[in-house]
Amino acid sequence: MAIREVLKMGDPRLLAVAQPVGQFGTPELEKLLLDMQDTMRHLNGAGLAAPQIGVGLRVVIFGFEHIGFEHSSRYPEAESVPFTILINPQIKPLGEALDEDWEGCLSVPGMRGLVPRYRELRYTGFDAAGAPIDRSVKDFHARVVQHEVDHLDGILYPRRIRDLSQFGFNEALFPGEILVDE
Repeated sequence: MAIREVLKMGDPRLLAVAQPVGQFGTPELEKLLLDMQDTMRHLNGAGLAAPQIGVGLRVVIFGFEHIGFEHSSRYPEAESVPFTILINPQIKPLGEALDEDWEGCLSVPGMRGLVPRYRELRYTGFDAAGAPIDRSVKDFHARVVQHEVDHLDGILYPRRIRDLSQFGFNEALFPGEILVDE
């Protein structure tokens, strides 16, 4: 439908807590989901939350299959993550184990940070038609879900970084490597 502008860190709309979706199958929700998919595909993203395009609803999309690849060119070592539309998500850690890994974000362009995330979690919510989703995931899949759901609560990944010496511009952190934002 349309490629939307992605808000950048500093925009107050990214700090707001998103509201739950009340009705499924509406033309407005369908248009939002198509715009999000077009935007994520255009930017070769691993995920996108509605607040990143200025819509304060609890809607996220993530996964690689939307771009026709089993794996992400942004995260070539990561396992495959199925394309998912997740509405009104809730997450619950499965254990207390954390992993630290590098994250980037379309709303924090040109930068990366070392972010701790739960290794395993269960997420629930609904698909575009309102059918329930209930998955237990780990590793990169769990990281992507946590990153996107954080957007719904007004949290950008730099707030999760423990050691700010592990946060910076891509070209300074990874000289000679070509990196793009999440």
